[in-house]
Order: sequence, then structure tokens, then C-alpha cells
Amino acid sequence: MREKIVQTAGRDQLGEFAPMFAHLNDDVLFGEVWNEESIDVKTRCIITVVSLMASGITDSSLQYHLQNAKAHGVTKAEIAAIITHATMYVGWPKGWAVFRLAKEVWNDEAPAETAKDAYQNTIFFPIGEPNPYGKFFVGQSYLAPVSSEQVPLFNVTFEPGCRNNWHIHHASSEGGQMLICVGGRGYYQEWGKEARELRPGDVVNIPANVKHWHGAAPDSWFSHLAVEVRGEDASTEWCEPVSDADYGKLN
Repeated sequence: MREKIVQTAGRDQLGEFAPMFAHLNDDVLFGEVWNEESIDVKTRCIITVVSLMASGITDSSLQYHLQNAKAHGVTKAEIAAIITHATMYVGWPKGWAVFRLAKEVWNDEAPAETAKDAYQNTIFFPIGEPNPYGKFFVGQSYLAPVSSEQVPLFNVTFEPGCRNNWHIHHASSEGGQMLICVGGRGYYQEWGKEARELRPGDVVNIPANVKHWHGAAPDSWFSHLAVEVRGEDASTEWCEPVSDADYGKLN
């Protein structure tokens, strides 16, 4: 038999002021609903986090339920995927707000031993493995799948000075790519335009058939989520590397 969930917060905080509310919170919600055995506690924790997130509740109550989710086996990778998935339905501001709380709860990482480890501890999404498309990059990059359902989502990480070649996301209609910056400092540039500096929270909408590149600043790691926008006759054309002379002009 699983351990019984016991809650006393209602009586501790509102027992004299609102005894009925305290009873409903401690005895009904936690005493009965949380202990009903048709679904496990870990699943209830996940449902609760998503419900509070959808309602825009990002105060101490959500922090408590994030801590509860961690205590009942929800891993850092799982909570990152859960929040990312829910964000697609409830909105980016709510996603960012919940991630800020989740990073505080899942902050017990091992001491950093390498520059990669140190950087990993500053971002929520995994860095992943060496990028299989590395031949189209100058420097070392990494690729980590975040979601393969509905909207394919990948975290791309660049070591300092790393950037991809000029390239084009072709499509006869719609298509293109969206970048959501999640760590470090980097750049995005379209052919014939000035480079744009990127920092966490910045979003880049790349139209189809536009030649461009993106990557890390010379002195910083950089990570962005890459969202491939579905389009007709979609394909990617890789072009020449960004020249050292042009890249060297960036700060």
C-alpha cells in the first residue's frame, strides 16, 4: 500500500479564520482526492502542475507542487518536457514563469567539472550530443531533441565562436523556422542585413527562402530551441561558411 498523503496547511493557516475551507483543503482535497488510488501520485503531481500553470498561478502554491512533483519522482528532463508541452497550449509567458520556479526546485546539479558542465547548469534544457549536422558548422555544436510530437522541437547549443553556415529553408508556401533563445549570447543574420544579437527570451521568426545564419558570440556559449515550421515542398539548402572576417566584426 502506498504512503498516505497528509496535509495540514489548511488548519495551520486558516483553521480559526475559515474552518470549513481548512477542512475541504486538508481532509477532502488532500485526504481523499490525493489518496484515491486509480492514478498514482506522480501523475497527480504532473496534472496539478499543469493545471496551475494553465490558470496562471505561479506563486508559492505552484512552487510547493513543483517540489512535490520532484519528491515523487518527476525528473528534471521530465519537468522540462512537461512545461514545454503545456506551453504550446497555454502560452509562452506562463511557460517562462513556470520554468523560473522549476529551475529553483531542480537546482541540485553536481559541481561543474568542464566548461560544458558549467554552462549546462545555467540552462534548463539538455545540451545533448555532438550535432550530426556538424559538417555544416564552424566549431562544435550539440543537438538535443526536446519533443518529437505535434511540433518537432530541438535544443541547439553552440560553443563559443561556433556558428552554422549560411543556409536557406526552402518552401513553396509557408515553411521557415523559429528560434527561441534559452541561454548564453549569440547572433542571427539575414543575407544583406546587419547581424542581430540574441539573448535568452529573444525569438527569431525566419521566413522561408531567406538566406541566413545563427550561432554563438565569440566569447559565449549559446543555445536556442529550433522549431521547424511546416511548409509545402520544404527542404534545407546549406551554403558557404560565414567568413572569419565577417564573423570577426562581431563583439
